[in-house]
Amino acid sequence: MAKKILVVDDEKLIVKGIRFSLEQEGFAVDCAYDGEEALEKARLTNYDAVLLDVMLPKMNGYEVCQAIREFSQMPIIMVTAKSDDMDKILGLEYGADDYITKPFNILEVKARIKAIMRRSAAREDAAAPSTRLSAGDLTMDTESRRVFIGDREVNLTAKEFDLLEILLRNPGKVYSREKLLDVVWGYEYPGDDRTVDVHVRRLREKIEPNPSDPQYVYTKWGVGYYFNSSL
Repeated sequence: MAKKILVVDDEKLIVKGIRFSLEQEGFAVDCAYDGEEALEKARLTNYDAVLLDVMLPKMNGYEVCQAIREFSQMPIIMVTAKSDDMDKILGLEYGADDYITKPFNILEVKARIKAIMRRSAAREDAAAPSTRLSAGDLTMDTESRRVFIGDREVNLTAKEFDLLEILLRNPGKVYSREKLLDVVWGYEYPGDDRTVDVHVRRLREKIEPNPSDPQYVYTKWGVGYYFNSSL
C-alpha cells in the first residue's frame, strides 16, 4: 500500500510541484491550502508524514501542528520561509518532528520524508524486550505508545515518547545530546543540541510533579541526560 503524505501550503504552484514529485516516487498525496482544511484532513486520515507550511490562512502551521498533536503522533515536517533559529525551535515546541526552510530543494524534501519513514519502520520492526515499562508512578506501554503518571494519561509527541523510552529502558545510563540526536532523530538530522534540550524540557513539563526539580529525567551537567535508576 502506498505511503500517504499530506502537503499543506497556500501557494498552489508549490503544492502542485511537490505533489507531482512525490507521486513520481509512488506516494499517495493529499493537499490542503489552509490550516482548517489541513486539520480536517488529518483527523480523517492517519498520514505517514505531513509537510506543513507555517504561513497559512485561517490557522497557521504552529496551530495546526499543536491541534494534530492532541489526537495523533503522525510525523510532521514544518516548512518555514524564515531561517531564524527561533522559528525552528517554535516548530519543535509545538510538536513537529523535523523542519525545512524555504526555498528548498525537492530532493531534500523527499530525503527528509523517507528518513522519517525509515526511522518509524525501524521502531515498529525492532523487537522490544518488553512492551510495558514502569518506574515509580510512571508507566509506559511501548506497543500502544501510551504513558501514564498514576491513573492520568500523559499525551506525548512522537519524539518526546522516543526520548523517554530510550532513557527509561536504560536507567542510570547517561546519554549525551549528540547521542540522543543520533538515536532519536537519526544521524542525518541537521539539528543541534538545543533540539534535545527543548524536547527534554517539554517532556519534564508533562511527566514531572515539579519540572524544576525532576524525579524521573535527570541532567548530567556538561554531559547530557539520564533516567533516575533508584525508582
